[in-house]
Amino acid sequence: MPHPSEETDDRLTAPTSPPPVHFAEQALLGALVLEPALAAEVDLEAEHFDNCTHAVLFDAMRTVPPPDPEQHEKDTAWLAAVYSEARPQAPGLPHTYLHTLVQACPQPDHAPAYAWMIRGDHARRTVRVHAERLAQTVADTTLPHPVEATMKVADRLGDLVDRLAGQFAPHPGSLPRTPVPPDAVAEAGEEAVDDEQLLLATATESPWAVQTLRWLTPGDFTVPLYGSLWRCITGLVHRGGTVDPVTVLWEAQQAGLLTGTTTARGLLDLLSDPHGEPDHWGTRIVARALLHRARTVADRILAFADDPATTPYQLITGSRRALADFSSVHARWHRATSPAPAPPAAPGRGTPPAIRAGPVPAPVRKPRTGLAR
Repeated sequence: MPHPSEETDDRLTAPTSPPPVHFAEQALLGALVLEPALAAEVDLEAEHFDNCTHAVLFDAMRTVPPPDPEQHEKDTAWLAAVYSEARPQAPGLPHTYLHTLVQACPQPDHAPAYAWMIRGDHARRTVRVHAERLAQTVADTTLPHPVEATMKVADRLGDLVDRLAGQFAPHPGSLPRTPVPPDAVAEAGEEAVDDEQLLLATATESPWAVQTLRWLTPGDFTVPLYGSLWRCITGLVHRGGTVDPVTVLWEAQQAGLLTGTTTARGLLDLLSDPHGEPDHWGTRIVARALLHRARTVADRILAFADDPATTPYQLITGSRRALADFSSVHARWHRATSPAPAPPAAPGRGTPPAIRAGPVPAPVRKPRTGLAR
C-alpha cells in the first residue's frame, strides 16, 4: 500500500486496458529490479518508454550504481536508492511499485525480448508523430513557403525511417497488411482551376514551350478534364502536329472529352484566352500536386502506424514505399524550378522569350468563360 501521504501516480493505474507495451515495460523493469546489472546491458534509452514514469525509473536504475548481487538478495538498499532518485520526477510513484514490477516479470532472462518490444513500439510512435507532423504541415495555410516546409518535414521522416531500417531485421511478409486508404481527392479550388485553365490556354498559344514542361503530368491537375486536355496538347506537340485551339478541340473530341457539359464552344473559349507563361502556371500546378501527394503519404503511414498488427519492419517497408511516391513528385518539382535551357524557336515566331523557372507576378485575370468543372 502507498504511504498515507502519497498519491498514486495516475500514469500507472489509470489505464483500464493498457497496451501490450505497458506490460513489456513492467516486465523489463521487473527484470532489472531482480538483476540490476542488466540495466547497463539493455540496448534502450529512457526516451524509448511509452510510460514516462517507467522512463524515470529506468533512468534511476542506470544512475544508481548496481549493488553487489549477494548483498542485493539480502536487503532493499538499492531499491530505496532507486526510489529516492526517481521520486522527484515522479512524485506519485508508490513505494510498492518496484515490488509490483517484480511480480510483472515472467522471466528475467527474457529482458532482451522485452527491450525489443519497447523499441518496436517506440519506433511506431515516432514514425506516427513525424507522419502526423507532415499532415499538419500540408494543411497549414499560413506558411509562407508551404512546398519548402513540406519537403523539410518529409526529409526528416525519410531520415527517421532509414535509421530505423537497420534496427529491425527483415522477415517474410514484410509488406504491411493494412488496407491502404484511398487517395484524398485533390481540392479543385478556384485558384487551382484558374491556374490549370491558364496553362492550357498559354500552352496552346506557345506549343514550343510544352517541350520544357515534361515534368508536368495529367495526374497533377485537380480537374480530371484539364489533365486530359493537357494530354491532348502534349500528344500533338510530341507528334509534331499543328497546335492551336481548333486542333486541340479536335483532339479532345477524339479523346471523348466533349459531353453535354463540356461543349466545343466552351473549350474553344478556354483555349483562346492565354495570359502569362506556361511554365509559371505549370510550376504552380506541380507544387500543388506535391502538397497533395504529401498528404496522401501521411495518411498511408498513419494508417500503417495505427494498425497494431503491423510489425516494425512492415511499418518501415510501407513507409519507404509511400515516401518513394512523394520523392517522384519532388523530383519533378525540382526540375520545374531549376533553370532550364532556352527552348527552340517556334516556326514563324522569331526568337521566343526565355523560359523562367521561378514564379512571375500573376497577370491580371479576365473573367473566364467556364467549362463545367
